[in-house]
Amino acid sequence: MRSKDYGDDVLADHRRWSRKKPIPRVAAERDLVVEDADSGFCGAVVACDKHGVTLEDRFGNRRVFPLTEAGFLLEGRPVTLVRPRRPAAGPLRSASGSIAVPGLRARVARESRIYVEGVHDAELVEKIWGHDLRVEGVVVEYLEGVDDLPAVVAEFGPGPGRRLGVLVDHLVEGSKESRIAAQVSSPYVLVTGHPFVDIWQAVKPAALRIGAWPQVPPGVPWKEGVLAALGWPPDVGAAWRRILGAVNSYADLEPQLLGRVEELIDFVTAPDPS
Repeated sequence: MRSKDYGDDVLADHRRWSRKKPIPRVAAERDLVVEDADSGFCGAVVACDKHGVTLEDRFGNRRVFPLTEAGFLLEGRPVTLVRPRRPAAGPLRSASGSIAVPGLRARVARESRIYVEGVHDAELVEKIWGHDLRVEGVVVEYLEGVDDLPAVVAEFGPGPGRRLGVLVDHLVEGSKESRIAAQVSSPYVLVTGHPFVDIWQAVKPAALRIGAWPQVPPGVPWKEGVLAALGWPPDVGAAWRRILGAVNSYADLEPQLLGRVEELIDFVTAPDPS
């Protein structure tokens, strides 16, 4: 006897959902960031021909890989890279979205500088704005906190042709950071910042495939609290490498950070009035 509710085959739905989904085929366009599934090598596409695809990592190392079926990961998911049908139109773009300068040789460093709070801040700025900074000849240094910012500014000696931009974490009204920033008044110094407790939060949760950054209870060190809430191993260095590795372009960062860094670059490269 056949059930009119379930049709001819009660396992039909199971069979349909258990079929393997086809592996997406993605054109290996220049600057596409992928990971080789076997070796774990991650980099941007710099060339693709009948022999394979060439990837370049963030340290400038290049490797050639064959265009095998499901041989790469794109945002953590298996894909098959294929040769592009035609070269991409328009100018190449850097990770910040600016027009890239092919064959760039870094400009001689200006006297002006951008200071950020810590190593993680500096590494994130370098990953996204490194190309732009080399075009402009701007060096980024880190402070290990801003508690001594007025003394740091005085030691730097800002003036005409020697500007200083400072990026501060958690620069919100009433915070300790805002009170420290208010002590700096030189016209050749711009102190600005983002509202996040730590630079980690400036990375969009979607880039890490998490719903949101966890709320950490007062009195708990923020990074350690985040790792515990996310169920990640209690290794801050490994966590940061994971976070930084998930950032491929400005699209992976919150606009509150993007605007402030662009503002600092514009400030330290602006010509002084004659």
